Amino acid sequence: MSEKIAFVGVGRMGANMARRLNECGYAITAVFDTHAASAAALAKEIGAQHATTLAAVTAAADVIFTVVTDDAAQLGVFATTGDSLLVGAKGKIFVNCATVTPKTHVEVERRAKKVGAATLEGCMASSIPQARNGTLYLMCGGAKKTFNRVQPILEKLSSALRFIGPTGQAAQVKALVNMVMNINTAGLAEGLGLGAALGLDLTMLREVFSQTGANSQVLRTDGEDMQNRDHSCFFSGAHAAKDSTIAWVLGAETGLAMPLAGATKQQFDRMVALGLGGLDKSGVAELTFKGRHA
Repeated sequence: MSEKIAFVGVGRMGANMARRLNECGYAITAVFDTHAASAAALAKEIGAQHATTLAAVTAAADVIFTVVTDDAAQLGVFATTGDSLLVGAKGKIFVNCATVTPKTHVEVERRAKKVGAATLEGCMASSIPQARNGTLYLMCGGAKKTFNRVQPILEKLSSALRFIGPTGQAAQVKALVNMVMNINTAGLAEGLGLGAALGLDLTMLREVFSQTGANSQVLRTDGEDMQNRDHSCFFSGAHAAKDSTIAWVLGAETGLAMPLAGATKQQFDRMVALGLGGLDKSGVAELTFKGRHA
């Protein structure tokens, strides 16, 4: 465990990944976040440097995890000018965990190679508790030799680690995972909403769903929350909207008609437009139950 590790983006996912690796004996040498208070608090908690520049992050570590919000943020931390993770990056490895478009992962890889660094997609199909417990479902894309080099670190974060293929492919798989998950979420919200409108007992209905072809992982994670209007955020409606858009665009680029993906994207976009994007994705039920939201 000689590698020095740093994190850029220490929201709930990134911070819990850092805590996990710290507990496993790895040296977390630096953390950075645009919300400086969060980075400062985590740095104090785990004994890391609170880096105030991206270049300082790269200087402090051998392996740098990025867990940022979107394509613009991902490209921004790998800017080709100014403060950037690419400054002094020769020989460093960047593991990029954000859900962004495949082409962004490819572009980041191109920029990193130009300065002698390596990148790996580390796409996550799990949530906050799994990040903290080291049980993420982690899909990786990039050069196999890069994956092999950081595999011992990744195994401390993941109970289901998969190497998918070249850069961009892990992001494609992640987009499809979230597309199907989001379609299931929106469908479940409509089913429970209709059940409520018909006057059915929703606890009974969820049990019937669980014993029939209506069963799904989403039913287990979101069904009761939809019924009880408990939308404590583990995966936000805003993220669901972003990820639905990524998948929908991939479909459009291939010329594939995806009416369910399109309708689901519209539902989560509507959540965001109504100011509900900060709720968990289960909050899409607020749009389908009578009397909850216009």
